[in-house]
Amino acid sequence: MSKLADPCTSTYHAVIAGYGASVPEKVLTNDELSRIVDTNDEWITTRTGIKTRHITTDDETTALLATNAAKKALKTANLKAKDLDLIIVATITPEMVFPSTASFVQRAIGAKNAWVFDLAAACSGFVYALSIVQQFMETGRMENALVIGAETLTKITNYKDRKSCILFGDGAGAVVLQRANDGRRGIIYSTNYSEGDRWQALNCQAFGSRHPAKKELDDPDKIYMDINGREVYQQAIRRIVETVEECLDQCRLTTDDVKMIIPHQMNARIIESAAKRLKLPPEKVFLNIAEYGNTSAASIPIAFDQCARTGKIERGDIIILVAFGAGLTWAANVIEF
Repeated sequence: MSKLADPCTSTYHAVIAGYGASVPEKVLTNDELSRIVDTNDEWITTRTGIKTRHITTDDETTALLATNAAKKALKTANLKAKDLDLIIVATITPEMVFPSTASFVQRAIGAKNAWVFDLAAACSGFVYALSIVQQFMETGRMENALVIGAETLTKITNYKDRKSCILFGDGAGAVVLQRANDGRRGIIYSTNYSEGDRWQALNCQAFGSRHPAKKELDDPDKIYMDINGREVYQQAIRRIVETVEECLDQCRLTTDDVKMIIPHQMNARIIESAAKRLKLPPEKVFLNIAEYGNTSAASIPIAFDQCARTGKIERGDIIILVAFGAGLTWAANVIEF
């Protein structure tokens, strides 16, 4: 029996009842990238662990991917869209400035009884959103919620910048959460952090109020993502290690009690370095970045879906989701699946 200590004293928990993912059919390989920018497969693989990434066509949008993932998650949960109380879409590449991407998902799936909004915390967005739903369900104010991480990052990727264009892909993942009181199952613990002083490490500056569409940009590349790779690398390893250690301490767990850690798929080398510091064996840290690249808020739910469907995690297993992204932001959830 697990020695999991539940920091929550509520009768209720937010249980993951369904999951789904959707990625574009089009695939961009490292060899194909090498014909666009000065790079090669060995250079990319050595530094990132990425081999391919799925990319959207002009007609494929964030809401489309999010809707497809949502329908799969609802089917897995055997839940009708009309029974949803809330939809959150975690994204930094929304359908448009407004209304929210979640509004388009609501319309597409017919979730007329849900209230909806988007959450912008970059790669930590999905984990942030789970912690929000956790609070609503633990207080008994909500029964069914849909949380989606969806991104079309390649639409804001500068394919002249080899340090960043090699990293990103598109996709969406979703989970259905249901309020339950069947023991300890569900989200046991969540922790969220941010450090706005380091915003320049990861950003995309146009077109907000600082650089509005009506004003000519002093640098046309501000429409694309900009990354300080060295700072991100160092901060990501540190914050992932600290956050996982906090989760283990607060829930009175050891790494032996955890079946799988599912990290945001930012860079295989970052994940491997953090795992080494945590003394985690490779089989306890899930990686699928080689196929999908970095899909920001979508990466953890895509990975979760893959783990669940392939039997790498099963009902009753304890898992930790951990993310690090722009803001800077970082966060984690401890879940008994």
